[in-house]
Amino acid sequence: MSTTAFDPRAAAATATDDAAVSSPRLHARARARARKRLGPGRPIPYGWTLGPLLLLALWAAGSGAGLIDARSLPAPWTIAGAAGDLIADGRLQSNFATSAQRALLGLLFGTAAGLLLALVSGLSRLGEGIVDGPVQIKRAIPSLALIPLLVLWFGIGETMKVITIALGVFVPIYIHTHNGLRTIDNRYSELAETVRLSRIQFVRHVVLPGALPGFLLGLRFAVTAAWLALVVVEQVNATSGIGYMMELARTYGQTDVIIVGLVVYGLLGLVSDALVRLVERRTLAWRRPLAG
Repeated sequence: MSTTAFDPRAAAATATDDAAVSSPRLHARARARARKRLGPGRPIPYGWTLGPLLLLALWAAGSGAGLIDARSLPAPWTIAGAAGDLIADGRLQSNFATSAQRALLGLLFGTAAGLLLALVSGLSRLGEGIVDGPVQIKRAIPSLALIPLLVLWFGIGETMKVITIALGVFVPIYIHTHNGLRTIDNRYSELAETVRLSRIQFVRHVVLPGALPGFLLGLRFAVTAAWLALVVVEQVNATSGIGYMMELARTYGQTDVIIVGLVVYGLLGLVSDALVRLVERRTLAWRRPLAG
């Protein structure tokens, strides 16, 4: 039976070699942990619902403990009962359909106008000189301040309401899309000239992908602007819509119905913003942002 003598120098050399091999791995892991600590962390599934659910919990707790006056702000279960009654007699569905139609039409026309003007202004210095100044003037004038003039021009019908919503929508679309166009790296333009892209090909393969992040950011602001404008226009001599339902409830002192309308507006804004963010994540999946 043979035995092998222990060599301290050989063991030390082996340990040194192992440490040298594992050292880069350890440093890489340390850097990865540092990056994770510096970032916001992994996305939370349905994290956008945490804030509203917390508010609902505080509201329910305050109502249950008697800290909130039921005459000023009814309890959540009272609001749920009022919503059930409105759904049962069909009033909520009918008014919701009218409001959704107005908002979607205004969003569609406003988005088309803002995108078209941004392309004209962003791709041509002459277009920028003609378009950008009037848009900045409109930006300084709230769309709601134009309602008296729009009533005189278009009356109190659906046309006035849709135009008011569109005016609130097209400014954020124009501002952010135009900014996205102006921040495209000039090297892409030089490369397009080198490979002899036509004007249409340049717009398709360089301009539109480069402006897409700005456009989607503007769309998030535009969706919010659409709902804000809708709240106001539906209380100007309207005969249907969520705003009309709320105004009628104010006349009869129905606080619970007013809260139902506000909750519907809030949910519409929250869901529509979540949808735009979902489209943004899917469309811009090639980016690696800090929050990704």
